[in-house]
Amino acid sequence: MAVLIEAISVVVKADSLLKSFNGNWEAFKEIVPNQTLCADNEIVRVGFMTPTDVESFINKLEKQGLVFIRNGDSVDICVVDQLKGPTVKCSWIEYGHISMSNAGHRVAACRLVGSKLMQVVTPPGWVYEKSLSSSYGYVPTGHKDGGLKYLRHEDGLDVYLNTLTGAEV
Repeated sequence: MAVLIEAISVVVKADSLLKSFNGNWEAFKEIVPNQTLCADNEIVRVGFMTPTDVESFINKLEKQGLVFIRNGDSVDICVVDQLKGPTVKCSWIEYGHISMSNAGHRVAACRLVGSKLMQVVTPPGWVYEKSLSSSYGYVPTGHKDGGLKYLRHEDGLDVYLNTLTGAEV
């Protein structure tokens, strides 16, 4: 199988994660800070909008004994960018874009190397039309507002108005 990749995703080997949490999936879910969790029984993904949030989450995982990078390679944890793929060398995942429907909706996804199943697992309630895969933008760190205006917090996510396109993101 595969998991959806949107924004900046933290991807973890499921077996390593369960081992570090002594098989307690619920204990892991308690440290997940948003509604973007999805898993395919081989890898687990949590998405973030900023590198600072990614770093904070990885620190929590490392405190549980998971290893992010050793000798330049991802060990248990890999950070995957929606547009560029893995941010460091990672030999245990495959990253790419696939069609989600007959309508030609393409999304970024990754799966464990060797996995034969092609289904993409998404967070509960995820729909393409309201997703970052449908409409996304990139704002470099340090840009004041990036053309985005904060509207509200909904379903665990901040919703903004893209002032360039008029679309909610």
